[in-house]
Amino acid sequence: MLNGKEAPNIHSQNNTCDTTMSPNQITPTGVLMETDEEVPVEQIKNDEEPRKYIYVWRNIILYIYLHISSLYALYLLFSSAKLLTVVQAFFLLQIGNLGITCGAHRLWSHKSYKAKTPLKIILVFMETLAFQNSVIEWARDHRVHHKFSETNADPHNAKRGFFFAHVGWLLTRRHPDVKSKGKTVDISDLTNDPMLRFQHKHYLPLMIFTAFFLPTVIPMYFWGETFRNSWFLNLLRYCLGLNITWLVNSAAHMFGGKPYDRFINPAENLSVAALALGEGWHNYHHTFPWDYKTSELGKYSSNFSTAFIDFFARIGWAYDLKAVSKEVIKKRSLRTGDGTHNVWGWKDKDMCEEDIQDAIISKNE
Repeated sequence: MLNGKEAPNIHSQNNTCDTTMSPNQITPTGVLMETDEEVPVEQIKNDEEPRKYIYVWRNIILYIYLHISSLYALYLLFSSAKLLTVVQAFFLLQIGNLGITCGAHRLWSHKSYKAKTPLKIILVFMETLAFQNSVIEWARDHRVHHKFSETNADPHNAKRGFFFAHVGWLLTRRHPDVKSKGKTVDISDLTNDPMLRFQHKHYLPLMIFTAFFLPTVIPMYFWGETFRNSWFLNLLRYCLGLNITWLVNSAAHMFGGKPYDRFINPAENLSVAALALGEGWHNYHHTFPWDYKTSELGKYSSNFSTAFIDFFARIGWAYDLKAVSKEVIKKRSLRTGDGTHNVWGWKDKDMCEEDIQDAIISKNE
C-alpha cells in the first residue's frame, strides 16, 4: 500500500525504466498495458469499517439452482448419461474456457496479441459459449480489476476474503468505487470494434442459443440423449467453467509463491493454472500483464491457452505476440521477488554442482 507517495511509472515500451523502483519502495496497484502509469493506492483505499452488503437475490437464487443442478448432473453423469454427452460437456467446457482466456482476457482485455477476423469470430463464439457476459463487459471489469487491484474499486477485491473474490462479488451490489473508478478506464478500443458491438447489443439471444440451446439439442438430435441428461450436463459444464474462472480471482490471489513481485496479492498457483488453461501464473501476469503467455515459460502442459495462440500464430491468424525479455524478468524478480524463482541459467546460485559437472559443453575454437 502507498503511504502518500506518488508512484513512479516503472513500465515503458523499452522497459529501460524497470530499475527505477527499489525493493523497499511501496508498490502501486498495477497496470493494464505496457505503457500505462500505475495508480497510487492512496486514491482508492479500502473501507476501514466492515462493508454493509446489499444482496442481489436474483443472482443468489440462480447460482444456488445452478450448483444444485450440477450436483444432480454428477449423478446423471454416472447413472444414465451417454458417453458422447459427457464428452461433449467436457469439450465445450474447454472451448468456453479458451474463449475467456485467449479471447476476453489475453486478446481484448490486455491487447497482448492481435487477431485476424476469422480468429476473432471463433473467439467471440467461444466467449459467448462460456456465458460470462459480453466481451466488452468482461474486458471492462478485468481492466478495472488490474488498474485498481485489491481496492474498493476492484470488482472482486481479494482483501474481502476468498468467498467474496470467488463468487460473492456477483451476489452483492458493487462498491460505488467500482463504478466511479471504472469510468476512468478507457474501453474505446472495445466499443469501436463492430464485432464486439454486435455481440454486446445482441448478447442475450446469442448467449441463449450458443450456451444453452445448441449444447442441449445436439445430444438429443444426433445420438438420442434425453432432455434431462442434455440439460443438466450442460449446466454442469457451465458451472465448472464459472468456478474455474473464479478460482483465478480467489485462489490465485491468495495462495502461492511470488517470484516476480512480493508486494502484490496475486501468486503463482499451479493448480489454478492447470484448471484454467494457463491463467494461474498470476504473480507474473499482474507484473507483466501484456505478455500473451501470462507466464514466463509458457509451458503447454500448464498453459494450453498459449499453445492455442501459438497455433494460430503459425497459420497467420494471430500476430504481434507480445512478451517480456528474460533480462527484464530477471531484473524485476531479483529486485521485487520473494526469492522463489527457478534457476536463471548456467551457474545460477540454485544450480547444484552435480548438474554443472554433468553438463556437456561444446567448444568451437
